[in-house]
Amino acid sequence: MKSSLLSSPSNVTHAAARVRVAIVRLPEGEGLPLPAYMSELAAGADLCAAVEKELVIAPRERALVPTGFSIAVPPGFEAQVRPRSGLAWRSGITCLNSPGTIDADYRGPLCVLLVNTSDAAVTIRRGDRIAQLVVAPVARAAFDLVESLEQTPRGDGGFGSTDLRS
Repeated sequence: MKSSLLSSPSNVTHAAARVRVAIVRLPEGEGLPLPAYMSELAAGADLCAAVEKELVIAPRERALVPTGFSIAVPPGFEAQVRPRSGLAWRSGITCLNSPGTIDADYRGPLCVLLVNTSDAAVTIRRGDRIAQLVVAPVARAAFDLVESLEQTPRGDGGFGSTDLRS
């Protein structure tokens, strides 16, 4: 029997919510697609490279790649720039500072910081899908200075400490 999770109204209610994000196409973005979701339930909208000419990223080198637009993320949200899994798998290209946060008050050009983790040079061409943009709600914390923290079974174990448990 096939799962009906996608057609069940209780499972698609949340997916129907849309966040409006204003976008301005910059001159270098002329002729390129705006961020686009590549499947019905994709979490991230693909971002394309707005490079004038081919960009060769040497092994273990990084490059700041323009997308050709600026956005206005609404208050209470952030936009996260994330790697594309297929690009990372096929060519070793991923995003540094990932996820990169686009704050609601930033209005400059959106760029993607790519790094080549492979042993071969990788060429980025105009219009190549290079990253994903995920718009997500954020909570602002109120930090309370206290004398000590409540103890937990994990304690101060970090950086792989939970891997040691059987």
